[in-house]
Amino acid sequence: MPLSVQKLVNRLTFRQLQIFLSVYQLNSYSRAGEQLGLTQPAVSSQIKQLESALGVPVFEYVGRKLYCTAAGEKLADSIQVIFEELRFLQNHLAALEGKVAGDLNLVAVNTAQYVVPYLLKDFLLEHPSLNVRVSVVNRSEAIERLNNNQDHLIIMGMVPDEKPLASMPFMDNEFIAVAKADHPIHQQKKPSLQSFMDEGLLSREVGSGSRLAIELYCHENRLKYDPMMELGSNEALKHATLAGLGVSVLPKLSVTSELQLGLLKEVAIPGFSLKRSWCLVYPKAKHPTPAMSALIEYVQSNLNRLSQVIG
Repeated sequence: MPLSVQKLVNRLTFRQLQIFLSVYQLNSYSRAGEQLGLTQPAVSSQIKQLESALGVPVFEYVGRKLYCTAAGEKLADSIQVIFEELRFLQNHLAALEGKVAGDLNLVAVNTAQYVVPYLLKDFLLEHPSLNVRVSVVNRSEAIERLNNNQDHLIIMGMVPDEKPLASMPFMDNEFIAVAKADHPIHQQKKPSLQSFMDEGLLSREVGSGSRLAIELYCHENRLKYDPMMELGSNEALKHATLAGLGVSVLPKLSVTSELQLGLLKEVAIPGFSLKRSWCLVYPKAKHPTPAMSALIEYVQSNLNRLSQVIG
């Protein structure tokens, strides 16, 4: 190792690099301190020590606004590589001991959020060293994150077929027609899906996977899909239905409690059956991490049991 690099290594600490990256990402000494549990002077002191070790400034103030210098930008790139290598090292060391460890970043579309706890419960008992993070987003954001390769696995239903994606269906997602328990629709004998929707259909927003599934069903069956109101999440849709604003078609798992309590009732519509599958999705070109592979293998090995638990 060159002497200059050896001196640099002797003077730098991982804590300094962590603090720098926090300031860089938040563009603020005070917010970085809040994130790391440090005072602003402590953050400032660590950055000064870092700059002294490097021999160049990494931040500068112009007026009252904080800017990252060109040297700071290069440092940020290097730190992210270093931390990524440390994550790989952690994973490989765990693998040598027969364990799966490290980070597993999952994204679930709104409809799939209800299935994630059932999916992870026993999986995490098998792999307690994993650090799992779950983000819940709408379908459009999930597709954007796939395009940007931001996460390890996406859990979604309507998988884009125009993109080179690996997709593994693992569980049915059944949609049912529901209305408030005292809604007049329950007095009708054998209502049609069209008459049900004409009662004032509440719908997810354009682009939602749930809405796409229902729109496709209506198109295939030559039904008019004309929502009275659009809402941005299944929870909002459920509560609007509970409030008696209208009727809706929702994932069965999202209204299980309300059905059991008698707050909502399923509307029995002859011939109406709408099922899609939840899928584990990731870019085909992505090399699976040990954590990714572990979850994929777990799901493949437990398809029947998972369906029974959730069903």
